[in-house]
Amino acid sequence: MNQAYRRSLLLLFPILVLIFFSSCQPRPGRQFGVVIIGGGASGVMAGIQAARQGVPVAIVEETPWLGGMLTSAGVSAIDGNHRLPSGLWGEFRQRLYDHYGGPEAVATGWVSNCLFEPSVGDSILKSMAGLPNLEIFYETRWRLPERIGGKWKVRIENSKGIEELEAKVLIDATELGDVMAALHVPYSLGMDDGPAEPHGPANPNDIIQDLTYVLTLKDYGEGADKTIGRPEGYDPEEFRCACIPGLKAGQEGMSCEQMLQYGRLPNDKYMINWPNCGNDYYLNIIEKTPKEREEALKQAKLQSLRFLYFIQTEAGYPNLGLAQGEYPTPDGLPMIPYYRESRRLKGAVRLTSPYLSAPFQQKYPLYRTGVAVGDYPIDHHHKKNPGAPAIDFINIKVPSYNVPLGALIPLDTEGLIVAEKSISVSNIVNGATRLQPVVMGIGQAAGALAALAAQTGKTPAEVPVRDVQQVLLEAGAYLMPYLDVPVGHPQFAAIQHIGATGLLRGVGVPYQWANQTWFFPDSLARPAELAQGLKGLFDEMGAWNDEEEYLSPNLLGSMMEAAGQPESAEAIGSAWEILFPGRPYQPDAPLTRAQTAALLDKAWNPFSLPITLTGQRKTD
Repeated sequence: MNQAYRRSLLLLFPILVLIFFSSCQPRPGRQFGVVIIGGGASGVMAGIQAARQGVPVAIVEETPWLGGMLTSAGVSAIDGNHRLPSGLWGEFRQRLYDHYGGPEAVATGWVSNCLFEPSVGDSILKSMAGLPNLEIFYETRWRLPERIGGKWKVRIENSKGIEELEAKVLIDATELGDVMAALHVPYSLGMDDGPAEPHGPANPNDIIQDLTYVLTLKDYGEGADKTIGRPEGYDPEEFRCACIPGLKAGQEGMSCEQMLQYGRLPNDKYMINWPNCGNDYYLNIIEKTPKEREEALKQAKLQSLRFLYFIQTEAGYPNLGLAQGEYPTPDGLPMIPYYRESRRLKGAVRLTSPYLSAPFQQKYPLYRTGVAVGDYPIDHHHKKNPGAPAIDFINIKVPSYNVPLGALIPLDTEGLIVAEKSISVSNIVNGATRLQPVVMGIGQAAGALAALAAQTGKTPAEVPVRDVQQVLLEAGAYLMPYLDVPVGHPQFAAIQHIGATGLLRGVGVPYQWANQTWFFPDSLARPAELAQGLKGLFDEMGAWNDEEEYLSPNLLGSMMEAAGQPESAEAIGSAWEILFPGRPYQPDAPLTRAQTAALLDKAWNPFSLPITLTGQRKTD
């Protein structure tokens, strides 16, 4: 090597070192209003909602897909909320209808009214998320976020290198609550809710629900043989009680054809997510490292392949094989398992089963702060863990319900919102709030709250509850789960407003697999019902002794005056003219519940009275 060449290398060396180290360092932090870690069912809805409110948003997602359990985990059969198409969930479903050709085209399996191919779900969500101020970082890992100077700094890493994102608000929308755990935010895990949860076990434990590696199969036609190699550890006896091969119509038991029809998808595909002696698997990997999780999940995958082999050989369906090309994975399996349970935040409020079963009889009126609704019963999967307590979860009867805003807000961590399945609920209640439409609603609420916090400079805990609820209402979301007052009802917003104040209450009914709450908008309003609601807000009401059977505009005015609202009482007549033009105003005529709600809302607007995260009226 000659001397001149050596000198040129020496001159180049520091430049090469600088280039090497600069490629390993994060670029200057990019500014967002909201950063969401996790692009699952909650995360994508949070991102869409916040971006629609005009806030710059980033979503950090580890897979190449959006939707989490809806898509990446293959649970493409919606459980619940069929008659409560709230907000973005309703919009997502409508796009599925448009894609496949209407509601009947997606009612292909008996487990759900809405089934779809996971890849189609991902495509639709990506289309919904195509907003100019929403940036999504796919196949990207995150490192421990830091709170510095009132902002979150999140370092991310992908094939393009390392980058730092900055935001006023951070949302944990991970599948297992990993962000709040990394930040040492207090949380629960397992059955540990104590006396606050009367249906829980006597002794706490760390047992969670079974998870599932869902199979998406395709019918390759008569004569096709897609039988896989015999999986390690396969024993057909393990799956005998899943279904009965060759069972004929009229014979007692579950035939294998019935079992397959459970999750039949469009285009000759099947979702196999079968709890009875099928591919559920008990595995608690929540506190493990990512590498430990990956290794442990191999057994869950193997369990599903064993069940597939049983379907192909013992059940007699060799023509059913893994739907090749459905997922961008080499093994044809979903990218992630279906996690039914995660860490659960210890938040500003805790939603337990008494608040679902009797919301008006609890210490705090949490129902007033509702931001997402659900109608699915309390459903837990524990069949694969013989050590799980023998609790008859499905017979813990509850009506449809709403999720309080405070369940998304940590007690002492500013600027953080928790979504997905990691909100502040009891282990029992998680069996109802874990379902897809509820989790989507939780995500939309998290996005609305985050956007308002970013825009106003407030912390999530400081943002007024009613502001968040109003944004959600304007986006077509339900605050109260009224089955008989759809979004298109002319008094939808007024009834939601008045229901969320407690002035007029609905009636909840546990009902099979789709629980109910009825408002009865066309029934006549009764003074005693309104008096009960007014007493909950105004001590001045005292005892109301009027014996009138039905509520009239005049009587409504008298009751409002008794509550200290004389000016609003005087506005009832003019409110009627605005609300019901062309209909004569009759001061002594009976009012329906819908008319009463509309008049209260227009003449008085009690929804504007500030409330706390526990639902109590602010009196300062």
